[in-house]
Amino acid sequence: MSLTNEDLQAIANIIQPIKDDVNSLKTDMRDVKEDVRNLKSGMQDMKESMKNMEYEMHDLKYDVKDLRQRVTNVELTLENDTNRNIQLLAENHINLINKLNESIKVSDKNLVLEVQLSGLRMRVDQLEKDVAEVKSDSKPA
Repeated sequence: MSLTNEDLQAIANIIQPIKDDVNSLKTDMRDVKEDVRNLKSGMQDMKESMKNMEYEMHDLKYDVKDLRQRVTNVELTLENDTNRNIQLLAENHINLINKLNESIKVSDKNLVLEVQLSGLRMRVDQLEKDVAEVKSDSKPA
């Protein structure tokens, strides 16, 4: 059974929203990757700062009060910045998964519709043959 240009166009029209969703997902994924890169960069900066703090502690022998203040500042940075960034990444990840699930549902529906359409075409072809046969049998000789 061959598909006509109209059939192919209809299928293309059905598939286009899926392609658009996938492109949107790709864009969102690029954004998430960029956020992860920024987070990694921030973590690297924080590691470097902690190494510097270790060297300063060793070399300059900060008093305990100063050290406690610096540790508190590092903890606050972790709580306020890092945890917030991780939560943003997780929320974006959930949105991407939801969009992907929606795309899969649409794709499954399209497949079901294609199968139904194919079945209907076969039935119409058979009915046309039957009608043509009835017409040819009913013509007076």
